[in-house]
Amino acid sequence: MQIKPLGDRVVVKLLKEEEVTKSGIVLPDTVDKEKKAEGEVVAVGPGKILDNGNRAPMEVSVGDTVLFEKWGGEEVEVDGKEYKIVDAEKILAILA
Repeated sequence: MQIKPLGDRVVVKLLKEEEVTKSGIVLPDTVDKEKKAEGEVVAVGPGKILDNGNRAPMEVSVGDTVLFEKWGGEEVEVDGKEYKIVDAEKILAILA
């Protein structure tokens, strides 16, 4: 099954990095205090419809690695894989 976002939404596959202490203890995501997350864009909507009826171009493309607000968006599971659907305005940067 494919997931196709609508409007100016973006589907992101989270890039999780487990944090391990010096003694080898793996810290869960709930310990992470940062307000941003990193992920790979897997699908992009067609863009927001402007007042004049045209669509605004999307600034991200499939395959981009992005930094986005961690607590925004909706978590979904498709075919056993976890994704997050976020509004384009919640994406902070494209990582090069």
